[in-house]
Amino acid sequence: MDVTQLIARRASAEIVTCDAEMAMRDALSLLATRRIGAMPVMRAGEVAGIFSERDVIYCLESEGAASLDKPVGEVMTAPAITIAPATKVEDALEMMTRRRIRHLPVVQDGMMCGFVSIGDLVKAQVDAIAHEAETMRTYIQTA
Repeated sequence: MDVTQLIARRASAEIVTCDAEMAMRDALSLLATRRIGAMPVMRAGEVAGIFSERDVIYCLESEGAASLDKPVGEVMTAPAITIAPATKVEDALEMMTRRRIRHLPVVQDGMMCGFVSIGDLVKAQVDAIAHEAETMRTYIQTA
């Protein structure tokens, strides 16, 4: 299975993003309101980085509450590691594990067309394994 099949079920308009100039305080509010752990940061229509809960924790620990007024572009994880829609789920999971990241923007021809989390990819793998097991059970019972 590839990532195309995962993002086909979602509208790209559903992806929560923020602009690199947004204050960290406002971006943090957006994460909390939407109950998400990370979002792509956009600059001039392109993915510039990822803003996550980890970025907030590291920034607050090193600079204190005053950092909440900084632009997200100064505290985000950049550059963003991205994948193409044709990337296999297994390959995306391997990359996330190796790079120790939990979110990947899906980019094609310079435009973001999706955003996947490690949870999305693990669920896809579990569903595929469950489907395969059910197919095997059915085959064995009817043979």
